[in-house]
Formats: sequence, structure tokens, C-alpha cells
Amino acid sequence: MPPFTSPASRRGRPSEHARLLQCVQEILERSDRAVPWEPDTVGLPDAHSDSALARINDVAFYANARNEVATLAGVCVHLLLLHNPEGDDGPRCQGCRLPWPCPTFGEISRLLG
Repeated sequence: MPPFTSPASRRGRPSEHARLLQCVQEILERSDRAVPWEPDTVGLPDAHSDSALARINDVAFYANARNEVATLAGVCVHLLLLHNPEGDDGPRCQGCRLPWPCPTFGEISRLLG
């Protein structure tokens, strides 16, 4: 069985869904706390190219990475809140009503696992 798709443990451990949701929420919290990257605060990484355009693209990537990570983590949180098992070990997804684990949760698990 792929990660994040096993049923909840009856011994009080969180389900794989709860663990994945917690993982993505922690990424979101860390990105919210992170200081925005600015060239004059942390320096520029070594250039992989002498091209000025490539260098501008590198700077733009690093400058936007914090917001982009937060956005992607937010999307994952919302999808996981929509696609979760009924109850602790329900047989169906609350969001799409397909058998648990639903295809949406399986794909999220595969991509993040």
C-alpha cells in the first residue's frame, strides 16, 4: 500500500491522512515564518551561467520561492481538508464520496510522498 493511504490505527496513532495534512500544514507554517529572501540580506547564490538574463531569472526564482511554497502548501491543505475519510476510518471520502482512499488523495500522496 502506498504511503498515506493506510487506514487509521486503532491504537491512537494519527491516520496517514492526518499525518500528511500535518506535514503540509507545517510546511505552510515554516514558509509563513520565513524571512523574505532579498539579495542584500543573504547574498546571491553562485551563478551557473554568465548570462545576465539567466542571473535575473535566478534572482526572481529565489525572491518568489517563499510565496510560491506557501501557495502550494495552502492548495495541498485545502485539498486534504476536502478529501478525507469519513470518521476515523470511514470507507468513503467526505469530498467526492468515492471509496477511501479516493483517487485525489492517492495522487496527492503519490506526489508528496
